Amino acid sequence: MSDMSAEMVILALLVATALAFDFTNGFHDTGNAMATSIATGALKPKAAVTLSGILNLVGAFLSVNVAVTVATNVLKIQDPKTGHLNLDGTVALTVIFAGLIGGILWNLLTWLFGIPSSSSHALFGGLIGSGIAAAGFAGVNWDGLTNKVLIPAVASPFIAGVIAMTGTWLVYRISKNVTRKRREDGFRWGQIATASLLSLAHGTGDAQKTMGVIALALISSGHLTGDVKKDGLPFWIIASCALAIGAGTYIGGWRVIRTLGKGLVEIDSPQGFSAESASAAVILTSSVSGMALSTTHVATGSILGSGVGKPGGEVRWKVAGRMAAAWLITLPAAGLVGGLSFLLAHGIASASSPLVGDIVIFLILVGLSGFMYYRAQQQKVDHNNVNADWDESTNSTVPADVRAAAKPAADTASV
Repeated sequence: MSDMSAEMVILALLVATALAFDFTNGFHDTGNAMATSIATGALKPKAAVTLSGILNLVGAFLSVNVAVTVATNVLKIQDPKTGHLNLDGTVALTVIFAGLIGGILWNLLTWLFGIPSSSSHALFGGLIGSGIAAAGFAGVNWDGLTNKVLIPAVASPFIAGVIAMTGTWLVYRISKNVTRKRREDGFRWGQIATASLLSLAHGTGDAQKTMGVIALALISSGHLTGDVKKDGLPFWIIASCALAIGAGTYIGGWRVIRTLGKGLVEIDSPQGFSAESASAAVILTSSVSGMALSTTHVATGSILGSGVGKPGGEVRWKVAGRMAAAWLITLPAAGLVGGLSFLLAHGIASASSPLVGDIVIFLILVGLSGFMYYRAQQQKVDHNNVNADWDESTNSTVPADVRAAAKPAADTASV
């Protein structure tokens, strides 16, 4: 096979893997938009993920500012002044490929445990790790990464939390003379609007990250030239990413939805309304500014803020602490996987060819993904049990009755 043909196969595998990441981003982050509406009964679970999937798809067409950030502010693959590539095209494709593998595997691992970690930071961590493995620390655009990713990552949950806390306090203050039933019913209707806006905002921000990765791959292979910020992206990139994140959202990441809707706070509809409004405002503002924000951090901060803002409200800080720990290790963990994936592919390429190296790490991705999916099916969380009571003795995402039913089966299998 000629070098040109091998590069095209690698590019095709990379685009497919990028869309797979977009799909996992969709179902991993469905809870950011719909968890509170499902928990309060404002929307039925299947209706919620269907609505969210459609609006994520629509939102992906609204802007490309975040895509430009991903394509230009994470890795130094292209010289911004001359347009020349800083890495060999095939090596650059392997860097991006390995970074995607780091992002996908971390997404699936945290989904398996029901931890609302950041898909965005998993992607960036994977790319940073593979970029360092390929070109050292000089291969990463640290200035762009700090301004567009790291600073917003630290600030956004606190900003969203304060807004949600203030909004929740005001809502209960203003409606204190309204009967509980009337207040709950009224804000459930309001939640449909705010959850819809949040889903639209999620599509506007998160689908673009995969668009930026695909654009970066096309730039590396010489299939996309010119100023991406000025000229925009090819329509097929936007459409395919929109469909992938919409389909993933429709599947519903029920484990993460359950943690956000039931695990952090026993949430009422006024809290859900305030949390969703705060999240949508922060995400839409950041998308316009081209900041590659973590919608998970924003949504979690908003839900925690709504718990603090409600008079007499309670927050399960143990669950929040577990999530915060996952947030801290997302970038380095995904980076480690991305870096190791690149080194493995590059080592195999040195002995055979880049195509063989990339196929090997692709097969490893498929195998590990299949294993985690299999494990999840052993203790299934879906739309039927997503609102089951939270077991505070274990703080497990899996409902107690599902764990109890799975235990005899595991004991029998071990005999």
